[in-house]
Amino acid sequence: MTQATTQLPSPKDVRDMLEELLGKDITVGDGNPPSAADLQKATVAVYIDDSNKVTGVSGMDLPLSAWIGAAIGLIPKGGAEACVEDGDLSKMVGENVREVCNIMAALLNKEGTPHLRLEKESVYLPGEPAPADIQGRCVALGARLDLAVAVAGYGSGRLWISLAG
Repeated sequence: MTQATTQLPSPKDVRDMLEELLGKDITVGDGNPPSAADLQKATVAVYIDDSNKVTGVSGMDLPLSAWIGAAIGLIPKGGAEACVEDGDLSKMVGENVREVCNIMAALLNKEGTPHLRLEKESVYLPGEPAPADIQGRCVALGARLDLAVAVAGYGSGRLWISLAG
């Protein structure tokens, strides 16, 4: 019996996971894919299968990275706003975002599909550009989910997951 291929999560799955993690109301809607320029100020995470093959990537723009990283760490909105204004994440917010990216791997793991996990040391925070091949996967057409995400009490931004490659 052959194993099914990895499938994208539904927007509802993304919303439910973020609501559970953050303890905040989350609104999701259709979003736009990132441009190459967007990736310079985005969080990008790389997911691999059990043979260490890159199978998926996810990303969040700087504002959503700040909102999510602050919300999970119970950091007031002002701390997240400072990150957005500075164009960079504080150390604590960045560590929190890395952990959320790790937990997001669960969205890509369904029964009967290959197991995916976050590639160790492969979360690129805003200002740490991902390698060119990973950036290419972020903007590739194909199996992808592009969402506009709003975190209650913080703000909104963009999130994407791509299995294209």
